[in-house]
Amino acid sequence: MTADADDALLALLSTLRGRGYEFVTPTPASHARVIARPGRQGAHDLRDALGWSLPFAPGALDQEVESLLARADMLDPLGGGLVKARVRVSSLHGQLFLHSAFPTDARDSIFFGPDSYRFADLIAAELSASPLPPGSHIVDMGAGAGVGGIAAALASRDACITLTDLNPHAIRFARINARAAGVPVDTVTGDTLVGVADPIDFAIINPPYIVDDSARAYRHGGGMHGGEVPLAMTRIAADRIAPGGRLILYSGAAIVAGRNSLCEAVINLAAERGLRCACRETDPDVFGEELSKPAYADVERIALIAATLTRPA
Repeated sequence: MTADADDALLALLSTLRGRGYEFVTPTPASHARVIARPGRQGAHDLRDALGWSLPFAPGALDQEVESLLARADMLDPLGGGLVKARVRVSSLHGQLFLHSAFPTDARDSIFFGPDSYRFADLIAAELSASPLPPGSHIVDMGAGAGVGGIAAALASRDACITLTDLNPHAIRFARINARAAGVPVDTVTGDTLVGVADPIDFAIINPPYIVDDSARAYRHGGGMHGGEVPLAMTRIAADRIAPGGRLILYSGAAIVAGRNSLCEAVINLAAERGLRCACRETDPDVFGEELSKPAYADVERIALIAATLTRPA
């Protein structure tokens, strides 16, 4: 993509902020139910077009916004004289974030949803309770739209921020979202921490944790009922935490016969590496619709967990 297209997306966020735009992104299941209601087949305002991803006729909405979407090559023709934005914009902690339009069927979709809000809240609470020293290096591993790293930067003093993701489209949107929030960032494309400089004082991870039939990278957590990827990312980050540093894992965990195997594995990992660890459930039951799938035939529930791993100073 060109620098002009990126500048257009940055200007889009600024323009929407000036319009007082806000949109809270629900789960895909809730989103689908809402837009299936009568009278929801076309956009009537900016929230319909850029939040609910509804089609619209060119010229029917805010002309400046439409011009910026066209300049950024973010309008798809649908036939019948209608177009649809290829991007959504959501609000969180007073900032606006670009991410993928609904439905997020593509393998390189950029995730944003209820977990983004929970993750940002977890980071803000962690850094309020235990602030980082000025100049700390924060790494958001698998950053997606950049929510975690941006939230951590806004809650810290003079932090150095690195965002990583294996999806170059996510890195692009994360960089634009960071610019819109006034947060300088470095970005690294990849699924490891190769290319990320030491020391890492605060690592944060919001990994994919659902067993996805299409194995989309932003969603598929692999084996262990979706816990394989969260554990692997935690292992990589745990080996890079500086003395006195912390790692925060926010993830879903499948509960089988009353056992939280992901928390158990993370606690064992921490013990092997001499790290202090606390792992707790923050929500006992999410994404219940997934339990009807064969991959979850023996799963009682999917819980949300927060794990904190700390290396002694």
